[in-house]
Amino acid sequence: MGVLTGDMKRVVAEQRLGFFATVCEDGSPNLSPKGTTYVLDDDHLLFAEVRSPQTVANIRHGSAVEVNVVDPFVRKGYRFKGPATVHEPGSAEFDAGTARMRAAGSALVDRVAGVVVIEVREAAAVVSPAYDDGTLTETDIRAIHTARFARLAEEAEGG
Repeated sequence: MGVLTGDMKRVVAEQRLGFFATVCEDGSPNLSPKGTTYVLDDDHLLFAEVRSPQTVANIRHGSAVEVNVVDPFVRKGYRFKGPATVHEPGSAEFDAGTARMRAAGSALVDRVAGVVVIEVREAAAVVSPAYDDGTLTETDIRAIHTARFARLAEEAEGG
């Protein structure tokens, strides 16, 4: 059995947005959101390199990767850590990654310059401290944030 559980795969598939942390050559951190986060198999995640020059450069220089994927409504998710590899067009990994994107209906497939595959060696839950005292349930947290996002959407629409 692989590192990725059924629930981890579900959260990644539902959310798609992963926050990828790498380390630059000068030792400074690099954090970059990627809306093309997918499960490749039981031990690997991927993202499409569409506009990720610094993240890809860091990976090419040997940086490990940490990815956080969190459901903003329930404030739960997962962190994944491991080495990553960049795969160019024409490789089997590139083809598998873009096929995964195409099957999911991604509109970005034609813009993919590379596919980055992360070998997940460590995975752990990320859970908001809002759950710590036991007074709020997942249903409560979802209701709070659903209402918050609805207010933000209404404000953005001029309402």
